[in-house]
Amino acid sequence: MWRKRRRIFRWYEQALSGLPGISFMPEAAYGKANRWLTVLEIDAKDFGATPEAVRLALEAENIEARPVWKPMHAQPVFAGCRVFGGAVAEELFARGLCLPSGTAMTEDDVARVAGVVKGFRHVGRRRGGQGQGGHG
Repeated sequence: MWRKRRRIFRWYEQALSGLPGISFMPEAAYGKANRWLTVLEIDAKDFGATPEAVRLALEAENIEARPVWKPMHAQPVFAGCRVFGGAVAEELFARGLCLPSGTAMTEDDVARVAGVVKGFRHVGRRRGGQGQGGHG
């Protein structure tokens, strides 16, 4: 399973890594990530759309994507608790988007998802940045 997840990650990386404002979670030099999730970081200013706007564009094509998990200290159950750090988690939550990465995916499936992401960026730019949509 992890080999397939890593392959799916590579397909996404090949398809999307050249886009301004798009980056991927790096792999630590001391090991191999299982790539259970394929997570994009989207810089809304450079890409022209927020992660939430991209998620909604994918949803409109019946493709499920999800925000990165909300940091624990931002969960309602932990309201009022002391927080140590948290800035990195908050930044990842604000900029992150989990793309579909199930092991049943084919290279064509990944290409379809990547095509929506790429196409959405161009549509958002032509509309004068409307792709930002105030989401995020």
